[in-house]
Amino acid sequence: MSRIAYVNGRYLPQPDASVNIEDRGYQFGDGIYEVIHLYNSRFIDEELHLARLERSLREIALPMPMPLASLRMVLREVARRNRVTEGLLYMQVTRGVTRRDHAFPNKPIPPALVVTVKRIAPYPTNVDLWGAAAITMPDLRWARCDIKTVNLLPNCLARQAARENGAIEAVLYDEGTGMVTEGAATSFWIVDEAGTIRTQPLSDAILPGCTRAALMAELRDAGIAFEEREFSMAELRRAREAFITSATSFVKPITKIDGALVGDGEVGPVVRKLFDIFARHVKGAMRNAA
Repeated sequence: MSRIAYVNGRYLPQPDASVNIEDRGYQFGDGIYEVIHLYNSRFIDEELHLARLERSLREIALPMPMPLASLRMVLREVARRNRVTEGLLYMQVTRGVTRRDHAFPNKPIPPALVVTVKRIAPYPTNVDLWGAAAITMPDLRWARCDIKTVNLLPNCLARQAARENGAIEAVLYDEGTGMVTEGAATSFWIVDEAGTIRTQPLSDAILPGCTRAALMAELRDAGIAFEEREFSMAELRRAREAFITSATSFVKPITKIDGALVGDGEVGPVVRKLFDIFARHVKGAMRNAA
């Protein structure tokens, strides 16, 4: 069965789905996207993702393509038509179709909405098989990384460099300050020399990760301390443990960076515990049971 996509009011076989060549998302990257994990037919952290979608749209003065209740119905219908219960749902909103011009259209035009979904492997059960390597790279992205825009070329280049070096992620840092920002497509965390769990505080320089926020809420509930406090490349090199979070990475241990072991190169006790906490969150802990 062909996958089904939602494109501007129509459910279509994915091979037949298309957008106009003058869609501003294609021409200028003038759009916003979100990715939501489905587990057992549940949209994980749905409220966080939809709130971030609304915020990103406001930041670029782009209206919602439809009321939120209607959008929720579309997301569920796409998952239902594709018979996906474990997967990733992608939604993208662009400023729509108009004559090519850098400035926004003088007259309002309907935003364009595309929704697709694909199956993925089940949530990992063995954290020891979930560890991976990363590299570090200067952060060459634009100054508003807090907006989840479809402009992802620097992120793509960083991820490609990681792949070419046998890694799964590129950890980005500010060349001027030497401070770590985030992963090319993930939030980045360390357990520092003192045993403190740390991640970069929210700013224009990083995306407000939904998995990041969900994990923080779970840590607060569990009484586990953490700090939103920046850390340098030097501190990264001395970290006991490191991990990334995202809708696709969940809580993923990073055991090697730039070819050097993080700690002893094994999945550490802190990340092991956080992996278990977030697994319970995904599988229906009270905070995420809706």
